[in-house]
Amino acid sequence: MFAYQKRLQYPIDIKKKDLKLAKCLLSQYGGPYGELAASLQYLNQRFSMPDGRGKALLTDIGTEELGHVEMICTMIYQLMKGATIEELKAAGLGGQYAQNDHALYPTDASGVPFTITYTQTTGDAIADLESNMAGEQRARATYEHLMDLTDDPDVLQPLAFLRQREIIHYQRFKELKNIYQKELKK
Repeated sequence: MFAYQKRLQYPIDIKKKDLKLAKCLLSQYGGPYGELAASLQYLNQRFSMPDGRGKALLTDIGTEELGHVEMICTMIYQLMKGATIEELKAAGLGGQYAQNDHALYPTDASGVPFTITYTQTTGDAIADLESNMAGEQRARATYEHLMDLTDDPDVLQPLAFLRQREIIHYQRFKELKNIYQKELKK
């Protein structure tokens, strides 16, 4: 079903270590508004869409969100690359190191582990699409907050790309919701 290409959707080449920003970026990996939660939510919801248009859109966007997980993980890894234990501790990542060394683990910026309860599904196409639209807006806002925390162009450019994709996803969900509201009379 999926065709994997061995390249990121947007090139990432971060040259400067920034552990505090890496910790903040964890919010878009394992946080409640993050890419992992969005991808699982959309790929789950697709089965209860009323027609092929909905199934296709949720499959496409859910798959793209998995690509965003890969981008966020790449950014976190590059921001942490070469960090010493003392640097990790100073950035509040001592617990991360204790359990995972420099490996990535899906948590939010506060260290709370990812939970499937971040995903929502009702089986009602309109309700699920409304939830997805709100989720895309929360993710957009989070990317804007992350962009406020750095002036590094190597970080800002992929964050801006990801923010723009959230806007596009919102628009696609809204278009489908409008179609369904007319067709399903809800």
